[in-house]
Amino acid sequence: MDVRFLQSFVTVVDVGSLAEAARRLDLTPAAIAARLHSLEEQLGAPLVKRAGRSVLPTEAGMRILDRARQVLRDVRDMSAVASAGAALGEFRLGVFVSAMTGIMPPVLARLYRQHPDVSFFVKPGGSVELCHSVTNGELDAALVVEPQFAVAKGYRWAQILEEPLVVVAPKSMATRDPHELLANEPFIRYERSVLGGQLADRYLRDHGIHPHQRLEVDGLMAIATLVSEGLGVALVPDWAPMWKSGLRIARRPLPARAPVRRVGLIWATQGPRASLAEALLAEAIALFGKPSAAQKTGRTRRR
Repeated sequence: MDVRFLQSFVTVVDVGSLAEAARRLDLTPAAIAARLHSLEEQLGAPLVKRAGRSVLPTEAGMRILDRARQVLRDVRDMSAVASAGAALGEFRLGVFVSAMTGIMPPVLARLYRQHPDVSFFVKPGGSVELCHSVTNGELDAALVVEPQFAVAKGYRWAQILEEPLVVVAPKSMATRDPHELLANEPFIRYERSVLGGQLADRYLRDHGIHPHQRLEVDGLMAIATLVSEGLGVALVPDWAPMWKSGLRIARRPLPARAPVRRVGLIWATQGPRASLAEALLAEAIALFGKPSAAQKTGRTRRR
């Protein structure tokens, strides 16, 4: 059995679409469909079915899904150990965009002092996509914004830090009321496809604030730079690198209880790299935050 066919099956189930699975695996939808058909013939049962525009696993597909994920993890572990010649092989880490500069470099610097021989592969991406990459066995762990869905059995998400929403304004507006800034100044919106942007949008609606939107963009440093140029104000997570950048911007805390973006690590709790993922988490917490009550009790979110 070709493990690439299993990877295609797992990816299709995770994303619910042949086209999206093809994009992620850098193949054509026809190639994905051919792989699924071949796998179904080998196993003697249909594994997926169409439901409107989505693709869902059949009963047989659900029965083999967890085993397929485990096979993919085992094959990758063997390949990594064989190529690296070390017990751990290559540790594959996903990192969401904001954490690429804000969290990852100092955490890896600390981790390398304890594990100087570890080889890392780092994959940037969106938090939702990276979570799926961990649960389908492509990654060992990922730094992500807290998932808004239950984490699968055998995986865990643990918090590293919290970032409350704040108003970011030009330095010249540092003493003005944050709600007044949002209501009256041109507004640079954090893209609503990401959780931080969704939190900001909900806060504005809950408080009856209707900003004069100038543009919408993903990227906290890009937003901070636009604010520094006097193009408007923004409502974004209190992301530390903004304040270390030397930009002429001011932080204005919200007068009401601020929504919080929580950042943490998701990883597979079983396997040869689980202990290294936990070491990475410990270093990140030592640098950026304190363990939550859930972490102290070892509670795992499951579906």
